[in-house]
Amino acid sequence: MSTLPSKEVLKESPHRKPWYRILYIQVLVAVALGILVGHLYPDLGKQLKPLGDGFVKLIKMIIAPIIFCTIVHGIASTSDKRKFGRVSLKTLVYFEIVSTLALLIGLAVVLFFQPGTGFNIDPATLDPKIAHKYLDQSQNLTVVDFLLNLIPESFFAPFSSGNLLQTLLIASLTGVSLSMIGEPALPVLRAVDTVATVIFSIMRIVVRIAPIGAFGAMAFTVGSYGIGSLNKLVLLIATFYLTSVAFIVIVLGIVAKISGFSIFRFLAYIKEELLLVLGTSSSETALPGMINKMEGLGCTKQTVGLVIPLGYSFNLDGTNIYMTLATIFLAQATNTHLDAWQIFVLLGVSMLSSKGASGVTGAGFITLAATLAVVPTVPIESLAILVGIDRFMSECRAITNMIGNGVATVAISRWENEVSAEEVRANLERPRSVVEAVA
Repeated sequence: MSTLPSKEVLKESPHRKPWYRILYIQVLVAVALGILVGHLYPDLGKQLKPLGDGFVKLIKMIIAPIIFCTIVHGIASTSDKRKFGRVSLKTLVYFEIVSTLALLIGLAVVLFFQPGTGFNIDPATLDPKIAHKYLDQSQNLTVVDFLLNLIPESFFAPFSSGNLLQTLLIASLTGVSLSMIGEPALPVLRAVDTVATVIFSIMRIVVRIAPIGAFGAMAFTVGSYGIGSLNKLVLLIATFYLTSVAFIVIVLGIVAKISGFSIFRFLAYIKEELLLVLGTSSSETALPGMINKMEGLGCTKQTVGLVIPLGYSFNLDGTNIYMTLATIFLAQATNTHLDAWQIFVLLGVSMLSSKGASGVTGAGFITLAATLAVVPTVPIESLAILVGIDRFMSECRAITNMIGNGVATVAISRWENEVSAEEVRANLERPRSVVEAVA
């Protein structure tokens, strides 16, 4: 039976590349140049926005087909159907535990450091139109609508909309169906593998222009908001970044240690994806690369294809930290008192609303609006305080989300005994690049 090409396309280059041809260095240089251009020539920086937007759209174009092919092959080619259900259950339980920890850590940090105390902002002086623009986008984030949204309008709808959970649903149904049909379905499975070969080839071409996308996105961010926009809210930004770093090093570090590998080695292994997310403020741009990297560590296609897409809706660690931290910050900034019950409700609403924002542009800010709508004690108009810095916050949210999903994938694979700790550590020493296979 044929196999997907994802591992094969990531062969290490037989010759050491010059430093200027290494993707993560190119992205790093592009980010630095983007900051410089945006700072010195803000008008030009704003005009470069299409470069970043275009790259993100190119990546989103191939995400659904990659997820579909990976999951279909993983399910249809395995003889152990119980494993799929077992892995799904373990994954969801893991996500809920870690996501709850992220919420609690964000809450503890903001209550301890109180970055919003002393602002003394009167909500009446803020523009309510800014907040309600995001509130309108969050109105469809109810539990019922979220569950109904799992079902696509048609079989091919997820490929055009890019909805990952809908893609996961139709891919799972297709994989199970092919498995039930058995040998007569082999031609269809081979066709899926052939399509996957083409998609991964497209991916390698698209990833080559990542530095251009990162340059345009960073130039636009700095050109639009300016480095000076960080001054008044620097304590909130610093608190969020430090909290996220602590979560990655401590919480995810413990998970990694239990699973037999070092979190720092893991971060070095995915450095290309980290810089890509830093430049574009979107974790989706790194999704194809993360799939390849996780398979390169020895995780099976079935587990990778299940955990990574689910994580983009159910394991948003960075978003969860931001939700509690930002909400309490706004309460402190507007001198709004929240009692223990209101904080408890806030945690529950944050957990649910973060699930409903999968695939929504500016999801972190929109889910924050949804949360404030349910906890009306905090004035919804206070959202205007954060508009200018949300782009800087979104980078940290996206990076933390991506790292959390990567660690989860390896942890689930280890718990399923798909790969040994020795194999993971050995593969971490041999980082691979998506573009290394492109001559």
